[in-house]
Amino acid sequence: MPRSYTLYTLYAQIRDIEPPVWRRIRVDGNITLRELHHILQASFGWTDSHLHEFEVEGQTYAMGDNDNMLELFAEDPEMMDDRKARLHRLVFQGARFLYRYDFGDGWHHDIRVEEVARIDQEPYSKAWVLAGQRACPPEDVGGTSGYDEMLRVFSQEPNSDEARDYRTWAGEDFDPELFDRRAANAALLRMGWNGWGKK
Repeated sequence: MPRSYTLYTLYAQIRDIEPPVWRRIRVDGNITLRELHHILQASFGWTDSHLHEFEVEGQTYAMGDNDNMLELFAEDPEMMDDRKARLHRLVFQGARFLYRYDFGDGWHHDIRVEEVARIDQEPYSKAWVLAGQRACPPEDVGGTSGYDEMLRVFSQEPNSDEARDYRTWAGEDFDPELFDRRAANAALLRMGWNGWGKK
């Protein structure tokens, strides 16, 4: 009897940004939450420079192998290691959960399971991006308020010294309206080849 696989279609959107920054991603349900972290990083365009955690049904799953998180694990004995939690055991079609990235800037990603489907052949990849809109904010821009201010300066004062400073920070070619699905999927393929960060 052939083995079956379960694919999850996830809709992930960064909270409190308008117009919204979102990605629709299809993933193998057997991935761990740590692998999902790497998938979200590549799909949005983050650089995996900060701590992260998930909250699913009131349970926190975090980086049990990170020295900076050990104190939090000691304070909360119910906190779980995200390397040991598999997606298909935690969520179902219609479920919603939270992914937090960079506790300083505080990027919250609301994730909804749009579809769960079983297939009889091995998926092409553990993950691929189906669709998305708008660029991911630059790292360390100051959270949603800092990003709002950057966009305001680009829009209202494009030739100012502040705008030039932001371009130096974000990159001269930064376009908040641009999302390149091919580049996101290429990043996912590279991460897959590299073993999803091996951490």
